[in-house]
Amino acid sequence: MSRSGLAPDWPRACSRPTTSTRRTGRGRVFRNPELTPEVLLASACLPTFFQAIEIDGEAYWDGGYTGNPTITPLVQECVASDTLLVQVNPIERPGTPRGARDIPDRLNEVSFNATLLKELRMMAVLRQVSDPGNSEGARWAQMRIHRIASPMMTELGYSSKLNGEWSFLCMLRDEDRRCAAEFLHAHKQDIGHRSTLDIDDFLEPDATYPAIVLFSYDFGTSTIAEGGHPCAPTSLSPQRCVSPA
Repeated sequence: MSRSGLAPDWPRACSRPTTSTRRTGRGRVFRNPELTPEVLLASACLPTFFQAIEIDGEAYWDGGYTGNPTITPLVQECVASDTLLVQVNPIERPGTPRGARDIPDRLNEVSFNATLLKELRMMAVLRQVSDPGNSEGARWAQMRIHRIASPMMTELGYSSKLNGEWSFLCMLRDEDRRCAAEFLHAHKQDIGHRSTLDIDDFLEPDATYPAIVLFSYDFGTSTIAEGGHPCAPTSLSPQRCVSPA
């Protein structure tokens, strides 16, 4: 997103494209210094349409299978407390798909959205904890979430994803710019102060979440447990912590 017209003290954007490793099935997140045309191609490489992109001898596919997008490195590695989601795959789509192409297309959307919804739910749960601690759990709980989306995405069918005509691409570009301008007009003053996306909507209705399970990617640090109680650090594996009764 362009910084033009925004607060001059805003931090620079963090870019963390995610890819899926063909050999292991695990995701790989590339950092800013690693960004190349091959990385961007790999992050959009659907295996049913394109050959895998090789980077340093490893083959990669679209990262949507493992993280779409992966919010974790943005929380862990970036100083910004605002995450702006530009949504391409609709979470909700009216009607029931019945065609041979429509059904797998919707399944693809559901699978690509699953990892994102999981992380958003974790953020919402952490916000319900009275004391999320002062480490990574607190950063998750304090992250402000925003979303730019177009209702047009639910109107486009399977064939649109194969449409490479210049006029169609220009139409998508113009729609993207319109949505971004609309978002900034409505929420420019909210960025840096409050979320504009209510992630509590992604929680199950009437559900209670007595325990918080947070896996540490640095096995030498502690994690946050139920009610904000810290776990003892471990050098062996991530752990699930439950506070004493």
